[in-house]
Amino acid sequence: MKMKRLLWVLVLGSFLLFSLFGQSFGQSAPPKKTPELLAKGKKLYEQNCMPCHGAKGDGKGPAGALLKPPPRDFNMPLSQWTHSKGDIKKVFEVISKGIPNTAMVKWDQLSEQDRWALAYFVEGFATPPTKKK
Repeated sequence: MKMKRLLWVLVLGSFLLFSLFGQSFGQSAPPKKTPELLAKGKKLYEQNCMPCHGAKGDGKGPAGALLKPPPRDFNMPLSQWTHSKGDIKKVFEVISKGIPNTAMVKWDQLSEQDRWALAYFVEGFATPPTKKK
């Protein structure tokens, strides 16, 4: 009986700790995609990303031509993006942490809200996946 009670206390305690502190460990939910957030993302993209990724998000910005490996072409279906594989949270992570051994630096100096704005904005460049017949 004591062992069963101890197990319940451990399970309940773990759940409560995770619930209370999970958000402080970088597990916060993404903000809702809104027109205001997308407008902010567009402005940030034009200021920070366009030189490498280009105005159309095709990776053909003026600075991008000099980079090896070349910048990501955001016009591909999101599921084909190398580091995100269709997951907007991973797009946010790439913006936040950068990609080692590439010119993609981390943008952690931007607020979390601004990084989400960029993630949602660049997601808009992606072509929809083709439907299989």
